[in-house]
Amino acid sequence: MERMSVTDNVILRKRKKANNLIDWHLILTDHVIDTMNRSHPTFRGNQNGRSCASLCARGIGWLLVAALSPSLALAGAPPAELPSTPAGKVLGGYLQALNSGNRDKLEAFIKAHRPNRPDALDRMLDLRWNTGGLDLYAVESSQPLNIQAVLHEREGNGTYNRMSVTVSDGEPAVITKISLVLIPPPPGAPVPERLTQRAAVAAWEAEIDKAAAAGKFSGVWLWAKNGQAFTSGARGKADRERGIDNTLNTRFRIGSMNKMFTAIATLQLVEQGKLSLDDTIGKILPDYPNTHAASKVKIRHLLSHTGGTGDIFGPQFEAHRLELKTLQDYVKLYGERDLQFEPGTRWEYSNYGFLLLGVLIEKVSGKSYYDFVAQNIYQVAGMTDSGSEPESVEVANRSKGYMRDQFDMVSNEPTLPWRGTSAGGGYTTAGDLMKFAGALMANQLVKAETLAEATRPQFTTGAYGFGFQVGRTDEARTYGHGGAAPGMNAILRVYPESGQSVIVLCNLDSPSASRLGDWLHARMPLM
Repeated sequence: MERMSVTDNVILRKRKKANNLIDWHLILTDHVIDTMNRSHPTFRGNQNGRSCASLCARGIGWLLVAALSPSLALAGAPPAELPSTPAGKVLGGYLQALNSGNRDKLEAFIKAHRPNRPDALDRMLDLRWNTGGLDLYAVESSQPLNIQAVLHEREGNGTYNRMSVTVSDGEPAVITKISLVLIPPPPGAPVPERLTQRAAVAAWEAEIDKAAAAGKFSGVWLWAKNGQAFTSGARGKADRERGIDNTLNTRFRIGSMNKMFTAIATLQLVEQGKLSLDDTIGKILPDYPNTHAASKVKIRHLLSHTGGTGDIFGPQFEAHRLELKTLQDYVKLYGERDLQFEPGTRWEYSNYGFLLLGVLIEKVSGKSYYDFVAQNIYQVAGMTDSGSEPESVEVANRSKGYMRDQFDMVSNEPTLPWRGTSAGGGYTTAGDLMKFAGALMANQLVKAETLAEATRPQFTTGAYGFGFQVGRTDEARTYGHGGAAPGMNAILRVYPESGQSVIVLCNLDSPSASRLGDWLHARMPLM
């Protein structure tokens, strides 16, 4: 058997991680420990929609986990030390190695306490990248071979997590089970406070500079109200090999953020009476390969990730990545698959569902998906720097992406699809996304009632409308989308009640952009 190259292994790790994400604010279990079941809501869209099964808002994540996790029972001040039990010592060693970021310390810990997990180093490095490290907040329960503790993230909004560690009875004690779950802030724990606009600008710019200096941000940001920027800027390199800086004119790949454009294009056709939300795939595409799916799945299901249509990323995609040049090519590859569940009964992020929406748009409009979006969204909103040209086309000012390979940064080029699709993978600028947000709020793209329907939750879980991720119901209304894939991360959050929009685009792995968007969201004035 041919041995996989280092780059191949990196790609597989990145894709696996991206496929488990949603985009807006993550729930921490998948990238790190053995319970790889992370539904982190951070707008973590994928390159082609790849991770968007990935990011919603961390605020949303707190709500989801609060419903699943037992309530905290923390009495008094947090203890200063872990107990000197076998489990307590292993957890202490884990945190010390994790927070050091030092290869020798990490490998020494893994050799002693995780010898049966060849991917343990990758998982710990992923965790450190996502959190900046973890500090002990409180011990909830302790037995000789098991400990459960609340940990505090060092970066971002200082999010809290519950870690449980079980070890073997021996010397050295070996980890037999470990899990990490995002939880709401414990009672009495400090949480970010709302700032004035001026103070929030200064604090956010300082946070951005800190992230850039640590090598954890390379991109642009823009916070605006009614089309006027409070703050904007750029840090890092668009092309490290050629020494080209990022600027506000740099075009960044935006992953699943394309789903917003696909949704608006679909809803425009609905408003024109050319489509109905209750049309089935089969009504529009009578020759669709799987007749059962064609008869069951409606457009509203595709728009809301409730159709059971599944993903497009995995071994088949890897084998045919550069052969998938049109939307129809994806249908030929995946169209015979049956549904994963009865449409309308579950919420499960589906890149293939949004791929199919692009096919429907082409069928009904008689135009290519790309031309329809360009004419009916980009041109109307004045977005002159957005598109989805193939990777073989030289696009001026398009940044290169860089993904982590343990302690190194490498190009994400071997992960890129032939071109972006209706599921994601296009490119844009911060200025264009501000124009898009403004056009939405001014009802220039769809009617107010259509947008209102698209930006309300369409299912009991998922915090998702029609192509838009939506914010918490106990805060000022927000909607938008995120995108994430190897070597890219992006977020747009719109605050329609105050006319504000927040945009962060980055050419590094997630959560380099979403972390900064979440940081500001927790502190900015919402009105």
